[in-house]
Amino acid sequence: MSSRILIVTAVEAERKAIEDGLKVPEYYHVIAGGAGPASAAAATAAALASDSYKLVINAGIGGGFPGRAGIGDVVISTEMIQADLGSETAEGFRSVDELGFGRSRVTADFEAIQSIQSALQTSTDLPVHYGPIITVSTTTGTAHTAEELLRRVPEAYAESMEGYGVAAAASYMNVPVLEIRAISNTVGPRNRDAWRIPEALQALTTASQKLSEVL
Repeated sequence: MSSRILIVTAVEAERKAIEDGLKVPEYYHVIAGGAGPASAAAATAAALASDSYKLVINAGIGGGFPGRAGIGDVVISTEMIQADLGSETAEGFRSVDELGFGRSRVTADFEAIQSIQSALQTSTDLPVHYGPIITVSTTTGTAHTAEELLRRVPEAYAESMEGYGVAAAASYMNVPVLEIRAISNTVGPRNRDAWRIPEALQALTTASQKLSEVL
């Protein structure tokens, strides 16, 4: 069985932040697969088809839901959920699960979650949370959309654009998967001036430093 781990980010800045933190880089293959679930799924599937890995991690920066994950915090997924995959109806949004023609959730690997969470909480100052991370094709920019997403997934901690895409590809190939997000902004009204991307990238590097110790 392979001992390598595939880490999929969206963009080069995230990829570099992770590689800067890895202590044993030869055990990891870090790629920037592009923004959005389709690009992320395609890049993940291509990587898994060309080599063998024991775990897939989608990692990057993302938005945190107020009161659950603050800027600079780290969220480890328990589930990766495509929150906008379904149909609008007169009664409101219905997921593909409810409609009966697909699934919108992939469960994260529990053993890896426990290992990473324990390492981060005992040896860093990073606030660490674990819970569902939702995937959307369009990032949230209004309070109304944030409220609607929480109606769909009341337990959500963070929002990203790639998690479910990576998870769907890994699940299809029967490889364990999880998502890690460093929070750069609050999910809600778009306020670019309030984003803290450098701080989130630094949190991502700090989190990556611990991966080599536990995975």
